[in-house]
Amino acid sequence: MKNIMFVCHGNICRSPMAEALFRDMLKKNNLQSKVFVDSSATSYEEIGNPVHNGTRKKLKEFNISVDGLFSTKLKKSDFDKFDYIFVMDNNNLNNIKREFGDYDSEKVMRLLDITNSPRDIADPWYTGDFDKTYNDIYEGCSVLLERIKSEL
Repeated sequence: MKNIMFVCHGNICRSPMAEALFRDMLKKNNLQSKVFVDSSATSYEEIGNPVHNGTRKKLKEFNISVDGLFSTKLKKSDFDKFDYIFVMDNNNLNNIKREFGDYDSEKVMRLLDITNSPRDIADPWYTGDFDKTYNDIYEGCSVLLERIKSEL
């Protein structure tokens, strides 16, 4: 069993988008019983809040549900529980380092660092561009799916 965590600032836009999208990819590849997926925030600002309407709307275009997802905070114990912790941008990495100290860069990294075009995934909370965010997350999750298949 592989354990994957997606992390962003508030856990209402990017990381729940990645969680729901990756779960959908796993289901379509009949791998949902072999991979546990979750998401969390580096901040306390949105804890308990539901997924942002923009994320909900974007995923609905692909019949992907975020029902039952609510913002939760990344915990120290998550570093032991999860095989990979994928963050959306460098600010998330800085927040993790500030709160939890140094981390294993083979385990904790930006999602798009595993692609041929490493970069941050812009926060649609600020940009309003949920299409671009979805495309970036889809790119990262597609590469991650192939990696997971090779590791199982």
